[in-house]
Amino acid sequence: QVQLVESGGGWVQAGGSLRLSCAASTSIFSISAMGWYRQAPGEQRALVARITGGGSTNYADSVKGRFTISRDNAKNTVYLQMNSLNVEDTAVYYCNLAVPLSWGGGNYWSQGTQVTVSS
Repeated sequence: QVQLVESGGGWVQAGGSLRLSCAASTSIFSISAMGWYRQAPGEQRALVARITGGGSTNYADSVKGRFTISRDNAKNTVYLQMNSLNVEDTAVYYCNLAVPLSWGGGNYWSQGTQVTVSS
């Protein structure tokens, strides 16, 4: 069973920065795609950023140029650096691990961490 443990959420004023971390308890972290998603009240969970095992990244249009996803395979950890935060970034943020199909597939989720941006 894969466990994902997040840290780094909290409150910040608009224009500020936060960094989220997500540590995974699995030996196949390095070959798994990792993603950050967020869910605001009344909205569906949506992809924020994703990084493959090979390091390729993609971002939601709303965060391009402001957020950076990265991973440290030696620490089994994925990060989300969030800069120039605005009130629209307020949401619960979740990290996701996607197991390669060749290893059985499956998706695992963290417990979620609240990010609140005030104007």
